[in-house]
Amino acid sequence: MAKNHLDYLIIGPAYPFRGGIADTQHELARALQKRGKEIELLTFTKLYPKVIFPGKTQLSDQNIPERLTITQQIHAYNPTKWIRTIRYICSRAPKVVVFRYYTPFLALCYAWIARNLPNSIKKVAIVDNWIPHETSWIDKKLNLLFSKYLDCMSTLSLFVANQIKDNFDGPVWAGFHPINNNLLPVLDQKQARLKLNWEIDVPYVLFFGLIRKYKGLELLIKAFNEAPLIDKNIKLYVAGECYEDKNKYTEIVEKLNLGKRIILDFNFKNKIDIQLLFSACDIVAQTYHKATQSGVTPIAYYYQKPLLVSDIESLKSTIITDHTGITVKKDSKSIAEGIYKILDKNNINNYSENMRKTSIKYNWSTFSEQWDSFVSEV
Repeated sequence: MAKNHLDYLIIGPAYPFRGGIADTQHELARALQKRGKEIELLTFTKLYPKVIFPGKTQLSDQNIPERLTITQQIHAYNPTKWIRTIRYICSRAPKVVVFRYYTPFLALCYAWIARNLPNSIKKVAIVDNWIPHETSWIDKKLNLLFSKYLDCMSTLSLFVANQIKDNFDGPVWAGFHPINNNLLPVLDQKQARLKLNWEIDVPYVLFFGLIRKYKGLELLIKAFNEAPLIDKNIKLYVAGECYEDKNKYTEIVEKLNLGKRIILDFNFKNKIDIQLLFSACDIVAQTYHKATQSGVTPIAYYYQKPLLVSDIESLKSTIITDHTGITVKKDSKSIAEGIYKILDKNNINNYSENMRKTSIKYNWSTFSEQWDSFVSEV
């Protein structure tokens, strides 16, 4: 049973909502619990209206996470229900309320809650994205409104922390994106390929995650029509729900006659799918046009799959520091050359071994210890 108070009440997507944000909320809660903290996750009754949600469902098909207290209480876009949320939070008497902030869509709800909480409760944000990948004229105003009521802010990358410092005068902590502990273990590559009906002896490149315009999938597809890949038996597997018109990608594949070498699987992937795909592939490609940090990177580290990433600061810094892959320019020719280079047996083995050696740096225990110390000292 809970103590008379909570150490942290963490607001944001959590079960029954699906996705990377929810998964990391669960992991943060568990890591803080291991530090002896009393934790509750406060999630939504309603998150996105159906009219603006591009996916098939917002809800998870997995089992409820064990040993976590998760309460559905917040209606993200109905202000008439927010006063009830304030009452609930006050009844739980948290020392700190943590807002998981990744989209300006949540700014009004979060700002209203933060403004109306007692001054005795510390208000903290964990920010995934400060400047959205797909921007709007109102984003900056919403960000400023939200940040107005916070005591401090924290991030999962130095890149985002530096963006915030331009608009926020309070303390900002630059963290890192930890590797989730609840991923399923690595499978034998051959066995994983048999289950997926992949060819055993063909190199496979994996593009994983929600398909959105800023992720540059079109560049990766076109790379398979460039030398030195154009005449090589190398395949690309695209795995992830499409949050834009999927015909954009199917038409490129058809136009370039790449249907036998590129598989487009536009379905949301659960933990079992992730285990199979990352165990089966040879490398993971992130040919993004822009990014803050990516939840795909720590999954690749967990399964020790070398990374090919775009030459953008927010993606390349970790890869260059750890020597766990290569960076390429954002054009199809450079991507083709990079894939061919990284698939060299010596390169792929070296990058995988470096992932094994450096993964320990990105655990949730280290993150939670450093983050908890930062919040406590504010």
